[in-house]
Order: sequence, then structure tokens, then C-alpha cells
Amino acid sequence: MTETGVLFIGLNAIIAALVGVLAFALTKFVVAARTVGKERGAGSETAFMAAAMEQAVQRLREQERAMKERAEASERLSEEIIASITSGLMVVTSDRNVRTLNPAGQRILGLGESAQGTQVGDVLRSAAPLAAVIDECLHLGRPVLRRAVQMGDPNGAAVHLGVTVSPMLDAQGGPHGAICLFTDLSAVVELEEQLRLKDSLARLGELTAGIAHEFRNGLATIHGYGRLLDLDRLPDDFRPYVQGIRDETEALRQVVINFLNFAKPTELALSPVALRGIAERAADEIRPEAVSRLGGVRVSGEFGVVQGDEVLLRQAFSNLCRNALEACVDAHTPPRVEIEGTIDMAQRTQFMTVTDNGPGVNANVTARMFRPFFTTKKAGTGLGLALVQKIIVTHNGRVTAVNAEAGGARIIVTLPLRSE
Repeated sequence: MTETGVLFIGLNAIIAALVGVLAFALTKFVVAARTVGKERGAGSETAFMAAAMEQAVQRLREQERAMKERAEASERLSEEIIASITSGLMVVTSDRNVRTLNPAGQRILGLGESAQGTQVGDVLRSAAPLAAVIDECLHLGRPVLRRAVQMGDPNGAAVHLGVTVSPMLDAQGGPHGAICLFTDLSAVVELEEQLRLKDSLARLGELTAGIAHEFRNGLATIHGYGRLLDLDRLPDDFRPYVQGIRDETEALRQVVINFLNFAKPTELALSPVALRGIAERAADEIRPEAVSRLGGVRVSGEFGVVQGDEVLLRQAFSNLCRNALEACVDAHTPPRVEIEGTIDMAQRTQFMTVTDNGPGVNANVTARMFRPFFTTKKAGTGLGLALVQKIIVTHNGRVTAVNAEAGGARIIVTLPLRSE
């Protein structure tokens, strides 16, 4: 082989070796690049998963926060609804514990917030009829609808409630408590009584007016003949008898006049009447006598204008003030009489209260003191307060009697204000 051929073969061998080394290096470079790529890809996937997990947790937290806010808003709304209900609401558990009692229920029953969490029998100790209705629902497991109950009041006035009690059921339909809704119907019952009284007074006037007139005529004749007898010309032992006839006929005549004023149909001369003037005039009538007995008369508060008969209203409040003064005098107490006025603009109602410091009103007398011919006075006719009630009822009002907290009696007159 020539030297040129040997060189050619050697050169080819060198080139082949270089190509092999280059291919090996290239292969190593590709493998290393793939390894590095794989390592970088795994890191990116891990970072992506971590970011996704963080976003999911953040969304869950936001949902939890939103659910908590909705729950708090729902709870606040429930509390506002319960607090705003004008009727009484009481929730009682199956073991007779009071779970909820709204402010209206506390006001109607005269209780405080401390009533919650105690036994219903202890809470309603002064309202036994209401407790009996709740126990009936819990015992029988069925609702009690529109039940009317009557409760006593420390001042002697009756409180009438309209009650509905419904059992609370769990997910399986079993009872685990009761919901009691009750409304104070005292004003409605009083209005019904006033309407019945107005009707009764009208019938009484129709039936008895004629008889009373005839009785007055005969009584006037007896009284006239008694006045014709000259006491100076009578024997001394006859004079007391004739004087007794005169006195009794005069007293009976006054009774008949009062009864006719009470029984006859009332004809109202309606006009705007300022009640402050009515109160001031009634106070002025008894103030001299009250001051002479070391007492006094005061007019305070806010007074409005009603549509009524000024003469009749003046007569009604004059009778009330006179009755308050006489109660203090009979009790040998320096008379202190106050006429206080308050206005409920929401109901367009005027309240006028005549308060004295006398012996107060007996609870057994309160329900009857406005009836005709009922009196606790030795020389009373029993028509003064009855006439007051008739006048107030004729003006679409109400009159009630309670005992004052500091002692004495409080006569509360309610009248509708004049429409503007």
C-alpha cells in the first residue's frame, strides 16, 4: 500500500473518531437537557398545584365568611322581627322552660328579661290562665286557636288576652316545645262593654223616663202640701214629722231630677272643645274648699281639642273632681287633687287622669262603681259617676278607675281627639 493510501485511511479513522466523540457529546447534552427539562416541569406543576390549593382555600374562606354574615344577618332580622311584633310571643321548650319572651310580651305580662330560662309556671305565676293554655298545648300536642282568657290585675282591673298556642315539631314530626302568641284585648273588651252600656242606657231612658215624670209630679204635690203646713201653728210633737216629710220629699225630688238627667237621651251640641279649659274650670270649682282644708288642686300635662259638647264635658269633669275631693274629706286627709293630661298622637287619643290622695278604690268596687245607684257614700245617690260614664261614652270615650301607686284613686278618661 502506498504512503498516500495509508494517510488516507488514517485520516478517515481520525475523522470517524472525531464524529464518534461529537455524537457522544451531543447525546450527553440532549440527555442532560431532557433531565433538566423534566426537573423544571415537575417544579412548575408543584407550584401550580400549590397555587390552586391556595385559591381553593381562599374561596372556601370567603364562602364561610359570606355564610357567617348571612347567618348573622338572618339572626339579626329574626331578633328585629321578634322585638317589633306588637303581640306577645313566648317560646316554651318541652321541659316547660321559657326560651324566648319578646318585649311586647314582657310589657303585657309586666315581666322583665330575667323571665327567660325559667319555668313557665314561675314566669306566669300572676297569669295562671295563660300558663294553663300553654300546658294544654304541650300535654295534648295540638294547637289551641283563638282562646280568650282573663287575668286579674293588681290595681283591680281585668286584663283580657287573645291566645293562640302551636306545638313546635322537630325533623321527625315530634313535638319539642310550643309557640304562644297573645294579644291584649282589654281595650276591645272595654269598647264592647261601652257599646253595650250605651245601648242599655238608651233602653233604660225609654222605659223609665215616663214613670219618673209621673213620680216627680206626685212627689211635687206631696212636697207642696208639706210646705203649706205652717210649723208655727202645729203642735210641738207634730212639727218633726212635717219637717221630715219636707226633707225627704226634697231629697227624693233631687234624686228624681238626677235620674231624669241620667236616663234621658243625650243630645250633643257638638263643637271644638279645648280640654285644658275644661280641666282648669273643674279645678277652680273645688280649689277654694281644697285650700281651706290645707290641700290643693293642680292641672298639668298636655291637653288637646275634641269634638264634643262643652257643657256636658264640663259637668263630667266637675263631678269627677268633686268626687275626688269628697273621698279625701271622708278619709280626713288634706285633699290633693291633680288633673293630668297626656296625648297619644299615634292613636289620636287624649288621656285625662283625675288623681286624689284618698283611700283609693276597693278591687271589689271597681267593676261596679259606674253603675247607676251604686254608691259607697252614706248620702250618695249613686248617679254621679254613672252620669260621668254616660257622658264620656256618648263622646265615644272610655272611663276607668284604678289605684294610684302612691295611694288614692285614679280616674282615667280617654277621648278621641278632633280630626284636623
